[in-house]
Amino acid sequence: MSLEQPPTGPARPMLYDPTEHRIRSFVTRAGRLSTAQARALEELGPKYLIEHKREALDLEQAFGRKAPVVLEIGFGMGDTTAHIARLMPEKDFIGVEVHTPGVGSLLKQIGEQGIENLRLIQHDVVEVLNHMIPDGALAGVHVFFPDPWHKARHNKRRLIQPPFVKVLCDKLATGGYLHCATDWEDYAVQMLEVLGAEPALQNTAEGYAPQPAYRPLTKFENRGLKLGHGVWDLVFTKR
Repeated sequence: MSLEQPPTGPARPMLYDPTEHRIRSFVTRAGRLSTAQARALEELGPKYLIEHKREALDLEQAFGRKAPVVLEIGFGMGDTTAHIARLMPEKDFIGVEVHTPGVGSLLKQIGEQGIENLRLIQHDVVEVLNHMIPDGALAGVHVFFPDPWHKARHNKRRLIQPPFVKVLCDKLATGGYLHCATDWEDYAVQMLEVLGAEPALQNTAEGYAPQPAYRPLTKFENRGLKLGHGVWDLVFTKR
């Protein structure tokens, strides 16, 4: 879920399927792992990569301290995640991503930049939420530039839909926030409708929110803005 590299290659839908009564949060795509990313996985993975398990994660044990925890869903190559974690050392961050090159890339940044308040999980975020994150445990959730599925017939595959938002609300503490961002206007409209319809959430703005200072512009986002493309942020809090 990143602006940085448009996905290529075959993709298998992994979203909400009403016949299965289950939410799936990603598509599987092939990716090339660099030597540096592979080295980071081998050397830093044991410390910073948390294995998916079907049991609640002890957040204090995972980070060695008690602090507010923010979950980022689909961090792409991890540049934004690393930036925010460095910016907010008083908080702990868990990044969830299924694609190995992205995990390797962020582990590499963790090592190079000495980021100690960040842990990663390489797994389907829905199963991570259902199995590992206790209800009310999160101070925030970030969903930046999820796959827009821009063709109308594919809109139902989008991540931000009522069943998934309900799961996120269950995991947020009262007063916790959900921050979504997209560069597809029709997805922004859908996000606003879906989040606005969730009774547990309250919009922090009259519609779309100003871009929070902690979310940096990527070079691809900045290029799009210069070409006149829009970016929409939405920030809701749990009642």
